[in-house]
Amino acid sequence: MYFTRIIKELFKDYRFIFAFIVLCLLILLAIMSVFSPYDPTLWFIVPRDRPPAWPHILGTNSKGQDIFWQATFAIRNSLIISVISGLISRIIAILVGLVAGYRGKTVDRVLMFFTDGFLVVPLFLIIVMLAMLIRDFMNVVTLGLLLAFFGWAWDARVIRSQVLSLREREFTYTAILTGTGIIKLVTREYLPYITPLAFSTLINNMSWAIGLEITLSIVGLTNMDIPTLGTMLKWAMNYQALLLKRWYWLLTPIILSIMLFIALYWISVSISEYLDPRTRVQRVGVE
Repeated sequence: MYFTRIIKELFKDYRFIFAFIVLCLLILLAIMSVFSPYDPTLWFIVPRDRPPAWPHILGTNSKGQDIFWQATFAIRNSLIISVISGLISRIIAILVGLVAGYRGKTVDRVLMFFTDGFLVVPLFLIIVMLAMLIRDFMNVVTLGLLLAFFGWAWDARVIRSQVLSLREREFTYTAILTGTGIIKLVTREYLPYITPLAFSTLINNMSWAIGLEITLSIVGLTNMDIPTLGTMLKWAMNYQALLLKRWYWLLTPIILSIMLFIALYWISVSISEYLDPRTRVQRVGVE
């Protein structure tokens, strides 16, 4: 009932509706990769450098691959990377935030010491160095796990702040006095407050993971045989698609990336504004 009301309120925001539709279309495009007539890792299976025309509606590239079907695999793999990174980092962030916020004192100081360490170190340089070390083993899952390991710290602090606030409310003291266990208190009382916040940070982390995947691919630190938005863009740049005016090859990953970033950003903004009581009252009125 609680989550149903949240969804109804979010769908009153035109940005959320637009972003939801775009994201559904991109997911549908990713699902279409299952029906691809071509193996995305093989070269020269179709005529090279053909402009958009049936049956190659987005043309073909210099590697002899159909750009449309490559794009379906690229968006699928990029989404998988972002989902792996987002979900695993959310689990870490929620656990650290809940434990640090609820337990407090020494436990809080120790966990926040490690959390702050992840916040102050230059993560990009560390990720680049680790990507260089495991480059031979790099795949969709490995890259997702690598990004997840470094993508939780800031959100753990946000969740901790929320838990610190919840811990001081009357229902927490009432639950403790009535003998409610910690696990029951967290799952029944705290999670309804934390879940929308965790979902909002999940969207932000997915955008961060996709952007970092594209960056690592452009500098050549991912497996170039696996089609992603980053590797599609990298191959187009390597074959001078811009100078040779093969715009259909270069623009495909760029447009898909922009659409994905905008959709994720607007969903995140809509959820963040819903969580802010001031903007929610302005939009839906006082209940």
